[in-house]
Amino acid sequence: MTASVTIGEFSRLTHLSVKTLHHYHEIGLLAPARIDASSGYRRYETAQVPVAQLIRRLRDLQMPLAQVRAVVEAPDVQTRDQTLRLHLDQMERELAQTRDVVASLRSMLTLPLAELAVEYRFLPAFRAFSVTDRVERDAISEWCQTTFGLLGEIAGRHGITATPGATYSDEFFTEEAGEVVGFLPVAPDQSPIDRVGLVDLPAGFFAITVHEGPFTDFDRVYGALGSHVAEYCEVAPGPIRELYVTGPGDGVDESEFRTEVCWPIQRIPTPKG
Repeated sequence: MTASVTIGEFSRLTHLSVKTLHHYHEIGLLAPARIDASSGYRRYETAQVPVAQLIRRLRDLQMPLAQVRAVVEAPDVQTRDQTLRLHLDQMERELAQTRDVVASLRSMLTLPLAELAVEYRFLPAFRAFSVTDRVERDAISEWCQTTFGLLGEIAGRHGITATPGATYSDEFFTEEAGEVVGFLPVAPDQSPIDRVGLVDLPAGFFAITVHEGPFTDFDRVYGALGSHVAEYCEVAPGPIRELYVTGPGDGVDESEFRTEVCWPIQRIPTPKG
């Protein structure tokens, strides 16, 4: 059996404020069972309590209202559960990212950045399979997973053992979105294949350092290398390169990542004195 209750009583039953219940009614998420025609008073049925409790829990998990509606209005249990699983997976990814940031902050407070080892190297020009996109900073992890998964698949199919990498335009840093080119070096006479382009990367001098592990503290490596270049080198125009000795697409844990950061310079500097 189900009973009819006032909005105040329903609020007590569900721990949802009257203001919140009014809002959910206005947006069509949780309508009262009936409204008194003369007084306008809303009345709910006790059978609606589980739905209201579900909504409250989903909102506590910061699920957007549009997704909450999709759960509440799902035509069957399978559709509802799939929507819930997708949101929980997203929350687990965000929680893992939060843990990484907290660990990084603790590291900054307690551990100084290890002394930077910088190598000066001339990289000759080379041809590469490439994937070029305008990428937003917030989406770079997903882009790298997809791009280097594809390039890794191509490398395996064609027996390519070269180290993949990427170039990052200035706008990627200054505007939080810009051109990124993922590349996989190939033979100079390589012909095009489906799904990827071909790019010829120019030769140049670079100041290079190695970052080991996940990218949580990557900005500290950039800061240290860029400061070194500003103090000891002449900066050259052109995008920064990253070489993924071990990285996205290799199917390893992030703790095993090994990334070379290559900062373009005009020439190999002559040590003072």
